[in-house]
Amino acid sequence: MNKQQTIGVFFGSRSPEHDVSIITGEFIISGLKKLNYDVVPIYLDKQGKWFLGEELGKLSFFKDGGDLKKLKPYYLDLEKSIGKMVFKQKGIMGKEIIIDLAFPAFHGQNGEDGTIQGLFELCNISYVGCDVASSAVTIDKVLTKEFYAAHNIKTTKFVSFSAHDFKNEKERIIQKIEALKYPLFIKPARLGSSIGIGKAKDKQELEQAIEVALHYENKILVEEGVEDLADVTCAVLGNENPRASVLQESLFNAELFSYEDKYLDDGGAQLGNAEDKLKIPARLDDEITKKTQELAIKIFKLLGCSGTARVDFLYNKKENLMYANEVNTLPGTLYHHLWQKSGVKFEELLKELIELAQDKYADKQKLTSSFESVILKQANSMKLRQKD
Repeated sequence: MNKQQTIGVFFGSRSPEHDVSIITGEFIISGLKKLNYDVVPIYLDKQGKWFLGEELGKLSFFKDGGDLKKLKPYYLDLEKSIGKMVFKQKGIMGKEIIIDLAFPAFHGQNGEDGTIQGLFELCNISYVGCDVASSAVTIDKVLTKEFYAAHNIKTTKFVSFSAHDFKNEKERIIQKIEALKYPLFIKPARLGSSIGIGKAKDKQELEQAIEVALHYENKILVEEGVEDLADVTCAVLGNENPRASVLQESLFNAELFSYEDKYLDDGGAQLGNAEDKLKIPARLDDEITKKTQELAIKIFKLLGCSGTARVDFLYNKKENLMYANEVNTLPGTLYHHLWQKSGVKFEELLKELIELAQDKYADKQKLTSSFESVILKQANSMKLRQKD
């Protein structure tokens, strides 16, 4: 890669997973700097304001309650952002920063859901990770389940509904849900990090869990739990010819794998620190391991993912059944710990992700994005009728 290119690492944003995104962003920034890349930390605050600067590239700034009021916000100059992203400060002497390649580290809504990817596409800039469509589908747990069903990929039985429908047809929806088998898991459809998730063993707990989930999201997924469960994860890396990591099994004693389990207790299992809550490789035989890795790659390709993603599975050890669960297109800290166990060092992972982004961008530039037409010349002669 041309070392003169400037990489913008995007993190923060208006999302309940804002703080987790900061951790991932700072981790990526630190790794890229060690590789001598020209890196600009780009922080989007909870109000939607852009802040850029070296001080934002240190986790200590946020841990110590850094005062953003001391920093001047930037705005994206869309007029100049063609084949690049140009951020400017207001005023005649306002600073200008140009980004050549984008490395998103957002989690959840307003970033991991295809929104920032759409902005990158409009600016025609290369960026790391999945595109608009794959990001938008996988952020939605309901769409992901429906995708599995359409491709005959085994997943747990489920019911979904909107806040509006639940308000007006509560009893009908509850009745439909109770056709499933308890225990049930209730999830906000477009949130991650186990935020707003609940487990219900009866109708009373079900209704309570739904009310909690509706505080975070207006679209809810309710799915059957898996008995004798092994929580299995496979990371995938690549574009057209992706490869799978070794499998990880998450260990937990509570009712579900909570936010605390993932990010706080013993340094966080999802960050690769709480080793007593992880089993790598997963305790599965070779045949099941291989089939799961192959299925993860199949799902990655069917969804049109690129760069990297994490595919989660629920394994019923007693019945020997593997259920496809969620897909995460921006796994926390890029799931570097799982790739390291797979023989890929973090520095190598960063380099490959950047190369994959550049390859994807180069392939897209070969496509024709315009079409010569005479339709405008003939527009005046067309008879347009307006119906009464």
